[in-house]
This record gives sequence, structure tokens and C-alpha cells, in this order.
Amino acid sequence: MIVLQSPFPNPRALPPLLTVKPRLIRRLLLPLPIILLMLACGYSAYYLSTQIGIRALAESGERQLELHARAVESEISTHTYLPSLLELESSVSRLLLDLSEPRRERVNTYLEGLNKRSGSLAIFILDTSGRVLATSNWRDADSFQGEDLAYRAYFQDAIQGKPGRFYGIDSTGEAGYYLAHGLRHRGTIIGVAVVKIRLDPLEKRWERARLEAYVSDENGIIILSSDPARRLKAVHPLSAETKAQLAGSLQYHWTTFKELQLLARQRIAADTELLTLPASGENASAAQPISYLAQTRPLNDTLWHLTLLSPLQDLRRAAISHGMLAAVACALLAFLLIAWNERRKVIATRLAAREALQQANNELERKIAERTADLRASNERLKAQIRERRQAEETLRKAQDDLVQAGKLAVIGQMSTSIAHELNQPLAALRTLSGNTVRFLQRGALDTASSNLATINELVDRMGRITASLRAFARRADDSGEARLGKAMDAALFLLQPRLERTPLRIHRTYGDARLAIDQTRLEQILVNLVVNAIDAMHGQSDRQLWLEGHAEDDHYRLQVRDNGPGIPPSVRVHLFEPFFTTKPGEQGLGLGLTLSASLAAAAGGNLSVQHPESGGTAFELNLPLLPQSPAESSRDE
Repeated sequence: MIVLQSPFPNPRALPPLLTVKPRLIRRLLLPLPIILLMLACGYSAYYLSTQIGIRALAESGERQLELHARAVESEISTHTYLPSLLELESSVSRLLLDLSEPRRERVNTYLEGLNKRSGSLAIFILDTSGRVLATSNWRDADSFQGEDLAYRAYFQDAIQGKPGRFYGIDSTGEAGYYLAHGLRHRGTIIGVAVVKIRLDPLEKRWERARLEAYVSDENGIIILSSDPARRLKAVHPLSAETKAQLAGSLQYHWTTFKELQLLARQRIAADTELLTLPASGENASAAQPISYLAQTRPLNDTLWHLTLLSPLQDLRRAAISHGMLAAVACALLAFLLIAWNERRKVIATRLAAREALQQANNELERKIAERTADLRASNERLKAQIRERRQAEETLRKAQDDLVQAGKLAVIGQMSTSIAHELNQPLAALRTLSGNTVRFLQRGALDTASSNLATINELVDRMGRITASLRAFARRADDSGEARLGKAMDAALFLLQPRLERTPLRIHRTYGDARLAIDQTRLEQILVNLVVNAIDAMHGQSDRQLWLEGHAEDDHYRLQVRDNGPGIPPSVRVHLFEPFFTTKPGEQGLGLGLTLSASLAAAAGGNLSVQHPESGGTAFELNLPLLPQSPAESSRDE
């Protein structure tokens, strides 16, 4: 607080016009009009920002909508020629004119090869009665061979000489798009060729691009969606007659139709509207509804429509920020104007007194301004230094996390072939068992169907354990934490089980279930890297042995991973822990495993070293700090 000495010995000696009323500014303030003005300015800025943002989002959405619409049309048009191509195959015409088993076998083989080359789901031939005479999946248990498909709309259109186009779900529950063409012989239709193609790769592309979109067919049913929760839902209300008609046609198999839940809807153009949908996902019940800008475009050569959903959360958050800034600026301007007006009045009433103090006051204000400017400059420099230091720390932490994640993904990439093999076997079994179960249910063989369903449940549990291990291994982790050595080792060996089955070896375990001061996932990653290196080192020999030995020393635990491989040449030992250095072929390693493992051990307060025993092989020693035992564990040990 700065006190200026008045030239008047007594304040009461001031003239009446020069006395300052202390409550003058407070009485002149108008809080209610200022608050109303702030609200008006804030709402105006919010409204203008929202409208401008929606227009910009709509322009960007139109470009994306056109791009992805052409991608859907291209996916369909790629296979349009296939049904008519079969009209040129003489063996197909001979089969339709004179049915025989040798001809059926030749056509089945031809369709099987054509299906593999074209990348379609299935290709089959129907006679004029709608029965399947030959099919590309004739070897499968759920083959279309002999099925009566006369009730399908694509057959009814094709037998009349019109192109058959149809999206549906077959009896096995597999969705696809059917392209049908009537096969002619001397001007007469003698059969129908049908090609079934897969459209779900489009959904995967949308998911990878983080795009929210869906395709609705001529019935208003969503057949393709980036969000699985919206698939097979109606975009508009369906009448009871329409539901009965769709259920009778079995176009969507036995699906129970539900409407897409819309919490709010506002149309702003012919093909553009604002929608509010409930959140989807695991925490959908607790999440807030999401507002979208929905833009729709019809797809060429079909009765389908592609709808692009652009979220409005970021746009509205920005609009709220603009509104708040406008309100604060308005309030600041109002207060500045009021302060300026009051200052002008005070100056007018105290002009005589201030003339004597003007020179001293100006000098004092100049010094205060200079000091304030110096303090402000120093403050800004300190803030800049703090920001730079925080940014450097964040960049370093992010780079380390990205490097750790890259190491995880590199290990997962090396194991992808084995994991795919492990998953393909139960998937093939699931396909066969599910098809057989449908037929057993139709025949009334409930015991056999129940046995098949129990087997399917076991296969699904097996696949779940595999994918759960991969998800746990791939997620990010922190430097600190608590890990169990036994649990981490079991998880690492389970993750490498497919690799161990293809490269059998003897594992000798002599370690305890110690509590270590490191994150569980990071310990598992270190162990996976060390075991994988040991397996790779013993790749070319028949006798493979791996020793996992550990013991506690004071407040640290030492775990040794040793193999009986050929060892590491002396010329490359000095480069073992350098990033991107590897002796493996390029497709088998990135050279990050040991570097990341050493970095993770150091971040937890430990270290990773290597030894080269005279007996041969290589031994990596992991040294990590121990955690003190809990009271419950201490009582169990006693």
C-alpha cells in the first residue's frame, strides 16, 4: 500500500468541492445491467461460434461422405461382373441342361477356384426351380448344395431377366450382399448364377479411421455400421405389417428389429440434420448422450443410403469457451468504462488539489510502472522456463512410453502368426459346430445340439484366454507398481505357449514368488523379451534347455535367465543394449527388446546385465528391488 502525504495539514480544511466521497463508485455500479449484458454477449458469441462450426463441419463432412460413398460403391461394383461371367462357361450351361454328378463335380471345382480368385464369400448355381445345383462351398459342412432358395428376392428378379441385388443373412447367420444374374441358353433363361460378397471390411476400415457412419438399406434397416450396437436397427419406425413382411422373407434371418434410439432430432437441410444418440460401449449407461451432425447420401445402383455422423462435442466446447471469453471481455470492458467515468469525475472534482501533487504523483507512478513492468517481465520469464521444463519432461516421458509400447507391439508382431494359428483352429471348429447345431435343432436332436453348444462354449473360453493375455500384455503401464514374480513368469510363458509348442525345450525353474517394486505388465514384458531371445538363440539345435533361477540378496532380487545356446560372439557383445541393434533377420526383430528391458529395469530402480559362462550359452541377470512383506504374508511365513 502506497501512502501519499497531502499538502493540506488537515483533511477537513479541503474545500467542499474537493472532498472525495468513498462510496461514490460503489453507488454508481450497476451490477444487474452488467450481468445481463455479459449473458447477452456470451450467448451471442456461443450461437455464432456454433453456427460457424456447424457449417465448417458440414463442408468437411460432405467431402468425407462423398469419399466413403464411392468406396462402398466401388466395393460392390468390383464383383458385379462375376454372375454374368458364368454365362460364358460351357460346363455351367451343360449342367443346367442335363444334370449329372460328374458335371456337378466339375462345376463345383470351377466355382471353388473362381471364388478364391475373386475374393467373394460364395458362388453358386440355381436351376429354374430355385434349388442349388452347384456351389463353391460344396466341401463345407454348411454347404448350400441342394438348398431351395426360390423364396429369395434375388432369385425371383434374376429368373425374370432382371439383375438381382439383395442384402441378407443366410441360415448360418452370416451376412452378405448377393448379386444374381439369369443364365441364358439360346435366348431362354435356364438357371441363375449368384455371387455372395462380404461388406464387413468396410466397417473395419471405418473403425480404423475412427469414423462414425452407417449404411441403411431400402427397408430403413442399418446393415453396415462402424458401431456394432447400431447394426440391424431401424432408422425410422416400422409398421407391424412391414415387420411381419421382413420376418416372413427371412432377409435378416430371425432378427428382432429395434428402432435406433433418438433422444433429439433437428433437420437443418434436405440431407443434413442434428441428432442426439445415447452413448454406446461398456460405460454407456453412465455416459452422457452424444450429439452428431448427420449427413446422408444415396448410393448409386442401390436403394441404400450412407449416413456420416460427425460428433459435435468439440465444436460445442469451443463455442462455450468463445461465449465465456466474450462474456468476460464484455464485463472487463464495462468495468473499465465505469472506472474511467468515475476517474474522470474524481479528476474533475479534485483538479485543484491534484495540481500541487501532480508532479510527485507522476514521478511515483512512473517508478511504480517501471517496477511493475520489471516484475511482470521476470514473472513471464519464470513462467516460460517452467513451461519449457514441463514440456521437456512430458516429451521425455511420452518418448519412453512410446518406446515401451513399440517393444510390446514388436513382440506381439513376432507372435502374431502363432496366435493366428491358435485362433483359426477354434474358429473353424465354431463354424462347423454352429452349422451342425442348426441342423440338429431342426431335426429335433437336442442332445447332440446341446453337446455341440457345450463344445462351442469351451472353444470361446479358450479364445478369450488367448486374447485376454494379449490385451493385458499390450496395454500401457507406469514405472512404479507391484509385481509377483511367479504370476509374471506364468503369464509370460502362457503368452509364448504357441512358440514353445513349435520349438520344444526343457525349462528348469528355481525361483520364489517374490514381491518386486515394478509394474506387473512391465515385468512380464522384460521376461517375454529375455525368454524370446533365449529361444531364438537355441533355434538351430536339438537339445534346448532354459534355466530360470532366482534368489534374494538384501533388498534386491536377482533372476537369471540362462540358455545352452551357442553364445554371443565377442565382436557384438558391446552392442547388445544399443537401440535397433540385432543379429536376427529384419522381419524377426527390431533390436529394441534388450534396450527396452534394460530401460524398464532402470526405471524401477534395478538393472539388467549379461554374463557369458565358460560352459557355453548366455545368461541375462535381472536385478530388481524387493517390496517388504505385508503383515498377512509375514504371519503365514511364521
